[in-house]
Amino acid sequence: MADILEIKNLTKIYGQGKENLCVLREVSLNISAGSFVVLLGPSGSGKSTLLNLIGMLDTATQGQIFFEGQDLCQIKSERRRSALRLQKMGFVFQFDGLLPEFNLLENVALPALMRGIDAKPRAQKLLDQLGIGHIRHKMPADLSGGEKQRAAIARALCNRPALLLADEPTGNLDAARKEQVFKDFAALARQGLTVLMVTHDVHAANFADAVYTLENQQLIRSN
Repeated sequence: MADILEIKNLTKIYGQGKENLCVLREVSLNISAGSFVVLLGPSGSGKSTLLNLIGMLDTATQGQIFFEGQDLCQIKSERRRSALRLQKMGFVFQFDGLLPEFNLLENVALPALMRGIDAKPRAQKLLDQLGIGHIRHKMPADLSGGEKQRAAIARALCNRPALLLADEPTGNLDAARKEQVFKDFAALARQGLTVLMVTHDVHAANFADAVYTLENQQLIRSN
């Protein structure tokens, strides 16, 4: 299967002169479309930095990030970057980020609403797919941690992204709910979505198509 993401010699340095901090050094990575890839590493290893660079939430010091053949590092316009994120990428973070004034269905449909699209039927379908469609009218305050995180995944999928980026999405969940999220990601990959998750939870490796470890600014294939 063709690569949807190709990273070449990516380096990220924060600061200048003697005060600089190199977080990533000449990292290279190829990810096939429709795969579930897990990136392991301890806190502070640069996992989130790599995800932020791919998601154009930060800029690289040097290197290239090709997404569907386009070098993201060459897109300088924030308007273009935002449009590409909205149309092609989904994001799931450790904290669900659901808006407390909207119910579950409204929260999930929100990304499409930002594009002027009424996506409540799709939002309902996604909630059903993730097993929480029956609580669509509940408010975030009335949901469990696992329900909130699955809603966050549904919201990330609302615009039919080609790439889902997940940053420690199970950090606040118990073991059973963590495993369910890993299963959800694996199932989504089988349906054709590309999923890249960064985590320190080694158990995630049991569900992934490919596993990498980030250590000492370098990326190492683990399986």
